[in-house]
Parts: sequence; C-alpha cells; structure tokens
Amino acid sequence: IKMPVEEGAYKKNDCFSLLHRGCTDIVCCIFFIVAIVGYVAVGILAWTHGDPRKVIYPTDSMGLYCGFGEKNERKQPLLFYFNMMKCASPMVLLEFQCPTPQVCVEKCPDRTMTLVTAVGKTQDWEYYKSYCRADPGTKSVPQILQEKLCPAYLISSKPFLQRCFPSLGKKGEVITVGDQETFNDGDKIRDAKDLVAGMKNATIVMEGRQVAMKIFEDYTKSWYWILICLLIAVVVSLIFIVLLRYLAGIMVWVMIVMVIAVFAYGIVHCSIKYVNLKDTPGANITLQQLGFQPDFSVYLHIRQTWLAFIIILAILEVIIIIVLIFLRNRIRIAVELMKEASRAVGYVMSSLFYPIFTFFLLTIVIAYWGVTAVFLSTSSEPVYKVFNETVCPHARETCIPENFTLSNMKRDCPRSECLFAFYGGETPYHKYLIFLQFYNVFLFFWCANFVTALGQMTLAGAFASYYWAPNKPNDMPAFPLCASLGRSLRYHTGSLAFGSLILAIVQIIRVLLEYIDHKLKGAENKFAKFLLCCLKCCFWCLEKFIKFMNRNAYIMVAIYGKNFCRSARDAFFLLMRNVIRVVVLDKVTDFILFLGKLLIVGLVGKFSTLDRRENEIMTVLVGSYLIAHGFFSVYAMCVDTLFLCFLEDLERNDGSPERPYLMSENLLNVLKKKNQAN
Repeated sequence: IKMPVEEGAYKKNDCFSLLHRGCTDIVCCIFFIVAIVGYVAVGILAWTHGDPRKVIYPTDSMGLYCGFGEKNERKQPLLFYFNMMKCASPMVLLEFQCPTPQVCVEKCPDRTMTLVTAVGKTQDWEYYKSYCRADPGTKSVPQILQEKLCPAYLISSKPFLQRCFPSLGKKGEVITVGDQETFNDGDKIRDAKDLVAGMKNATIVMEGRQVAMKIFEDYTKSWYWILICLLIAVVVSLIFIVLLRYLAGIMVWVMIVMVIAVFAYGIVHCSIKYVNLKDTPGANITLQQLGFQPDFSVYLHIRQTWLAFIIILAILEVIIIIVLIFLRNRIRIAVELMKEASRAVGYVMSSLFYPIFTFFLLTIVIAYWGVTAVFLSTSSEPVYKVFNETVCPHARETCIPENFTLSNMKRDCPRSECLFAFYGGETPYHKYLIFLQFYNVFLFFWCANFVTALGQMTLAGAFASYYWAPNKPNDMPAFPLCASLGRSLRYHTGSLAFGSLILAIVQIIRVLLEYIDHKLKGAENKFAKFLLCCLKCCFWCLEKFIKFMNRNAYIMVAIYGKNFCRSARDAFFLLMRNVIRVVVLDKVTDFILFLGKLLIVGLVGKFSTLDRRENEIMTVLVGSYLIAHGFFSVYAMCVDTLFLCFLEDLERNDGSPERPYLMSENLLNVLKKKNQAN
C-alpha cells in the first residue's frame, strides 16, 4: 500500500518518508483485531450471564436479594444477621459468608430483647416475628431455636451498606450497645465488647464512608473554586512551555552554577569546623580509635570526620567541573533542543490537548474492563453449603436447601444449616470463568498500552513533520496532528499492537509475581522469598527498558514507516552511538520539567490555601500536578522526537546542497557546522 503524495516539500527528503509508506507488522495487526473481536465476545458472554445485583444488593441465607425483586422483597432492603458474633469466625474469611442465618428485613431492630422475654408478650412477640425466617406459629422456644426459625436475641442496630450492625458506642473506655454495657444473647449475659470482633471490618468501611461523604459534601460546595484553580494550572503550564524558548538556557546554567556553589559552600563550612576543633580536647583522636558509636553525633566532634567531608566534597566538586568542561557543548545542544521543542509545540498547539483524547480512550478501556470484570464475577449460580457450629462430617459440603431437612446431612448433623455460601457453578462456562477473567485482564493491559502507544506515535509524527520541513512552518502539513493520527492508524496499527503486546506480557507476569508474593507472605521459605524478590526486580527493570525502547521505536516508525523490530533496532543503535548526548539531554530535560511541575503546583497551591479545607487543597494540588504532567508529557515527547531527528540529521546529511542539514541555525552554530548553500 503506497501513500499518495501529500506535501511536495518532503519529496526530496528521505528521512521523513511520506511517498513510500506501507502497512507494517500486518500479522500482528490481524492478531490484534482477532483479539479485540474475542474481547467483545467475552464481554457479550459476560453481560448475558452476569448479574451485577449480586454485588449491589445483599443476599439472605436462601440467596434472595434484599431490596430487589417482587413488591414484598423491595420493602425489605436490609440484611439482618441472627448472631453477629458468628461473623468473627475464621470461616468468614474462607467462605465470605457469616455462618449464621440471615434474613431480609424492612428496618433494623431498635430494641434489645431476647426470644424468651418476647414470647410471653403479645406486642413484643409480633415485633420479634418480623425478624424470623418463617412464622414459628405455636412452636416452643427450644423448638424455634433448634430449627433456627428466629434469632435468640435482638440488639438495637443501625443500617450500613444495607446491613444491620449493632449500635456500638462508648462510655469512657467501656464499649456499649444500645447504651448498655452488656446484653442477653438468650443463653447468658455478654459484654458489648464481644460484638467488636464481628464488626471489625465493617467499622473500617464505615469510617471510610464517613470520610468519603464529608469530602463529597465539601466538593458540592466548592466545585467552582476547584475548577478555577485547575484552569489557572492550565494557563500557567502553557505560559511555562512558551517561556522555555527563552529561559531554558538560563535555567540550566543557573542550576549548574548553584550545584557548584552548594558544593563549594560545603567545603568552606567543613573547613571552618575542622579549624575550630583544633584546640578542642579529644577532637584529634582518629576514627579508628573511636570505633563504632550508636550515636552518630559523636563523630561530628572529631576533626578527622570533617576532614573526610572536605576530601569527599572536593573530589565531587572537581569531578563536576571536569565533566562540565568536557560536556559543555552537549549541554548547549540539550538546551537548544529544548528551545526548538518549545517552537515546535508553538506551531502544533493542538498537540497540547491531545492527552485529553488519550485520556478519553483510556477511560473507555478501563470502563469496559471494569464492567466486564463485574459481569464475569457475577455470572455464576448460587451455591449452598452446610454450616454447623460443632464438628460435622458434612461441613462446607454443597447442599440443596429445598430438601435439606430430609437429607442424610441433616440427619447426621441435626444442628446444621444449608446456607447460601457464594456464587459458582459446574457448567463449562463456569469452569472457564478464571480463564475469561485472565483474558479480560490481559486484553486490558494490551489495549491500554495500545492507546498510549498511539498517542506517542501520533505526537512523534506531528513533531517530525516540523523538524524535516525545509521551510518551517510553510512546508508543514495543514493539520500535522490529524495527519499523523491518520498515518498511525492506517499504516502502523500492527507496529503499535506489536510493541503493546510485548509490554502487556511483561506487565501480566509482574501481576502474577505480585499475586504469588501476596500468597507467600506467611511462608517461612527464605530462598523462595529471595528468588521472588529478584524476579520482581528483574521484571520491573525489564518493563522500564521496554517502555523506553517502545517509545523510541514508535518515533522511528513515525519518521521512516518501517516495521517495529527494525525501527527498535535502528533506534537502539542510534542512541548507543550517542549515549553521552542521550544521558545529558535526559537529565537536563527531567530537571527542567521537574522545576516546572514544582513551580505550577507551588503557585496554584499557594493560591488554594486561602481559607480552604485540606481535602480541597489536596484535590487542587493533585489536579494541578496531573495537568502539568499532561502538558509536559507532550513537551517531553517533542524533545525526544526532535533529538532522534537531530541525530539522524547529523548521520545522514553533510551540509551539501544535495543533503543540507535541516536543524535550526542555533544548533548549527553550537555544532560549528553550516550548510554550503548558505
């Protein structure tokens, strides 16, 4: 597939090819499309079988939803536990279900009473029966408790997350329930603190909910003010990028002078300390004579300590000065490239808002993954298991509640109950649910990396069209960003999918290692922990390296239109031939952008501290940082693209009329080169 001629200015330029550009990595492109089709099929399958109500609504012991369904069920939106203390059982962690009967109720109990005291009073008994699983009729109290038709006691409770939890409080240091320090569980008098273990996890969630509600209330009152602060961050970010054209050199050289001055001050300060300790008793002993001391301040009273500081700082100062002498020209190149990047961004202003498009696509990917994961996790059938308070040979075996009372399980364990445990199933679909969840996670990483890669290649193509234009900006495309996006999708979807696939494989391996590490936290095998730690470290480094190589490979694909592997190889060897320039440019750019983020967050943060709450200030600070990071990520991509174009320009052109340099005049002056045509 050949690309039609779009811009005549590029016809004589082999470095930025528009004439001979074809589809790259077609096999991977087809594979990616098939994977996406499969991903959609998984989503449809999950949406067909899934039921998010299993997450939204609580379920009683029979697996029925509370607050959803028939008219009568909607009137009972709350879940009531017969015995909250059973929720403190370790079985809860195994089965995600309290081993106690649960019923859907209209409202939580607001009284504290026992079954024995309620049976003898008509009004109390009518109230008490609303918390029973079935109408006990005229059965005796022992029979009701044996069949677990009603709870042994009621405790004053409050609803939280559609569940009834005891109303715990404090009188001094004593925990109370319903303003009482004790309660009757139908068998004996217990302390209110016995309920704490069963409510421990709920308390954490309750505190988080209270904090979230408070933050939400604050946001509803001050959203306009937060929006103003974030708009200020956008304006300041734009101004900073524009000013880099004029201030980049000043900022870099001021930073270098300040570093030298700090080391010089350190040498002077240590020298003064060294001289002042000359006549101090005990200051002339050596560090070897002093030996190891747990109080490190003791070493500051020894002259030899300050002499060591002087020597170390002096060596570092000399190294920095020598490095600057030899690298001064490369630092000047880095500064000029940053200025050139600011000019390029100025000609392609739409690039600053491209991260919004990337964010939109990532939001779709994350939302699709999250919804599919919820539907997959809720697409199983209710599973009932045997729960017993004593030893039972059938404990945690699967049972059928409809005929459980007549089964052998009930006969062998008279006090056992067939309760809803979790959602599962025995069909082929349910057996492969774990595989579908894994596929969902893997495609999430692949698609997210693909969206990020698309943004990088689009920006690289737009900025490369600026660099290779002989007459800037007249020879640039009318809409460089749109043209680059079209080229990336039309010709290089396969290359984007290839690089994203490699990165996704490494990321999914890191997820599996984290999962294994979580499972081995209680293990005592030191060698296994050491090996796992080494693997996690290696794959972390590998992920960083692949991200670096992918970024530069996408730039080369955007410039030349070659396949991913060849572009990655060319980019790697090009960077290795100019490794010192790479290091200098990377560190200088990182420092300048770090100063920019610090400046923007500081200015907006100072403005936001005017009579505002802490959560509002934190929102403004985090939002300002994300906005600055979004703008500066475009700028950093521009710098990296222009740098590779600059290196290619140096290696492919010689300044002759046939192959003139296309870099700016300032870069030519720094390199002491010129075009013969000039």
